[in-house]
This record gives sequence, C-alpha cells and structure tokens, in this order.
Amino acid sequence: MKKMIIVGGGAAGMMTAALAADKYKVTLFEKNEKLGKKLFITGKGRCNLTNDSDEDEFLRNVITNSKFLFSAINSFNQKDVMDFFDKEGLRLKTERGNRVFPVSDHSSDVIKTLENVLKRKKVRVYLNRAVDEIVCDDFSVESGDLSRESDNAAYEFYDKSKQKYERRVRGIKSCGEFFPADVLVLATGGLSYPQTGSDGDGFKFARNLSIDITKLYPSLVPVRLKDDFCKDLMGLSLRNVKLTFSYMKKNKRKNIYSEQGEMLFTHFGISGPLVLSGSSYLHKYSIEEILISLDLKPSLSEDKLLARIERDFNAFKGRELKNSLGELLPKALIPYVIEKSGIPGFKKVCDLSLKEKERLVTCLKNFDMSYDGLMGFDQAIITSGGISVKEIDPRTMESKKVSGLRFAGEIIDCDALTGGFNLQIAWCTAHMASL
Repeated sequence: MKKMIIVGGGAAGMMTAALAADKYKVTLFEKNEKLGKKLFITGKGRCNLTNDSDEDEFLRNVITNSKFLFSAINSFNQKDVMDFFDKEGLRLKTERGNRVFPVSDHSSDVIKTLENVLKRKKVRVYLNRAVDEIVCDDFSVESGDLSRESDNAAYEFYDKSKQKYERRVRGIKSCGEFFPADVLVLATGGLSYPQTGSDGDGFKFARNLSIDITKLYPSLVPVRLKDDFCKDLMGLSLRNVKLTFSYMKKNKRKNIYSEQGEMLFTHFGISGPLVLSGSSYLHKYSIEEILISLDLKPSLSEDKLLARIERDFNAFKGRELKNSLGELLPKALIPYVIEKSGIPGFKKVCDLSLKEKERLVTCLKNFDMSYDGLMGFDQAIITSGGISVKEIDPRTMESKKVSGLRFAGEIIDCDALTGGFNLQIAWCTAHMASL
C-alpha cells in the first residue's frame, strides 16, 4: 500500500486522512498538542461546518478563484459532507442562512468525530511534531531528455507540466528522522489565528520548492475606523442596517460591497457579520480610496422616513431634538447622528425647518464613517491568498511542479464569505487530495 503523509491536523488535514486511509497508509503530523485547534474556535465554538445549499450557491459565495473549485465541489459537495458526518454519528441542524451546525453546538464534537474515524482507520498521528523539511528527488531536463531516463513516472510528469526543472516528493524530515512518502499533502492552513499554529509553515515549504504564492491578506476580519465615536459606541449592536463599502471613480461613487444585516461597534471600529463579509473585498483598494456608509433605516425610503420623523416630532412638540429620536435610534447613537446633521441638539423639534429635517434624514440614510484599514491576521477568520491555483491541478490538488505534492484547505488561494463556505472549501479540497 502506498504511503501518504499529511502535514497539518486541522479541518482539511483530518478530512484528507479520514478519506485517504482506505487507499493509503496514512501518517499525520501536527505540531500542536492536539488536533483541530483552529476548528475548535470556529463559529464561536459552535462550528458552522458547511452550508445546506447547492453547488451553484457555494460557488457564488467563493470570493477568490471559484472556478478552480468546480471539480472539487462537484465531487464532494455540501450534502456529501453532511452525509459523511451523519454516517459517523454526528447529529446536525440547519439554521438561518442554511448554516449547518452540530446539534450539540459544540465544535469539539466535530473534532471528536474526525478523530474517531482516524483511530478506526488506523491513521498514525504524531502530535507536538513539527516537520522540518520536505525531501524531494531533483532531476533536470535538457533537450527533452531526463537525467534519469529510467524514471518513467518523472518523464510522464515532465511531459504534462512542460517544466524545465522538476522534483518528486520522497518524504519529510521531522526531529532529524526521515519519513518516506509516495504522496505528501500540505494542509497547514494560512496565517489567520496564529495562536492556533497557523504561522505560515506551509508557505515556507512551498517557497523553498519554487512554488508561487499570491499575496497574503487577512480576510473575514473586523475593520478599523478613524472616528473617535467608536470607543463611546463600543458594544453597540445594530440589526437590519445596510452597510456599504465604496470608492470614487470619475467623480462617481462605485459600490464594492453593500448588504443588509447585523453589525457591531468595537473600541477600534466595526465588526459583526456584515463587516466580516465586506472585508473580503477591501484588500484590493488603498485605505484612502474606501468610503463607508451606513443606512440606519434601509426599509424606509427617504420620503417615508421623513414622514415618520414628522409624526414622531408632532408627538414630541415641546422636546429638544436630542430627546426626540429614541423611537428611531439606540440612545448611544443619537448624539453622533445629530452632530453629523449639524443641527443643534438643544433645538426644539417644533422649531426645525423642513431643510433641517431633510438633513436629518440624509444622516440616517448615509451615516458616513472613516476607514482606517483592516485588523490583522490575529483577528482574521481566514487568509486571502496562498498557493497560486495556477500551480495546482484542480482534479487532484497536486502541484504542477512537484510530483506527489498536494494541497488542501486554507493554504490554497481560495476564500469565501461566512456561512460555512470556507470549511466546505477545506472538505472538498481534502477529498480531491485524498484520491
């Protein structure tokens, strides 16, 4: 039986091992003291393990290189993932947005399920064991001839890739010991949540093998604001608001991302589902280019909002403006909306002109904030960027430069929005790497 070594005991690594163990003698190396350390904190510890939708919906939610994943998702889709865990005894439930969780709401149960499969299938697992080196055979090609002409496998690989210099995996070294392998899978993750062990080891190995890596960015990450009011609004959660990231092009505002949902103010800026999803699109622009606007009442047109304000003010005729917006806004937000409107907060609502009311409507529909960049990898859910998909055969997840070297999960330059789609990338690329 051929030997497979997997480096990385996260979601992609464990799934690769679980699926490959029927065909290979599998050994898994994890440098942490336990498997699934990042998986444990996924979904705030609940583990949104996939999305109960079809392949097309999955691909629509993949931000980077969705076409590359076409074969993978059609080979091991969301239903296949759910069936896998169901057959292994993990009860699942589907919540709002088709998000799939374990019934227990414990990510540890997802990890235990995978660990049980590895144990049953006799996968050898090394914990607290870092990989120091990938060992390859190197062979040069000149004028169409191999320096090792008898190596037919190498010759066939050369013919497919048309490279002038190729390598073939022979195994890895760990703690001075050599471990042979016919297939080596790098499932080492990206750079997000480095405290869980995602410190870029896989990228270092790839660079040493002359494999191209696209620029790495934090993604699904909170946003920093320049505005001082953030500290005062820290902890304020908003529902049913519309957040828009945009930029100016030829004196016209062009939307980068605009969605309705929930968000949260933090001491440094904004976070929450809307912000995290929107952050996936922002690294393509400079800080100076990005504009942020919040529609606090997206369900009301400007005319209807004006009518609503006039009704409220008619009921509060003797009150000052600062004491008359409690039916429309959270208390903490009122002073800053008034400040942006330029209307004195002590002015009585019965004395407001139509133009002042219209300015108030404009502020409610366009509460602008000043962008100051993304937070770092330590707060990012995933990494955007990674092993260039041009380097990988999408049908096998194998390197086009190094025979026998495969990739799975976040290390690949593919990322998606929230909702279980990023773990689905891990599962389906793991399936391809296991074949």
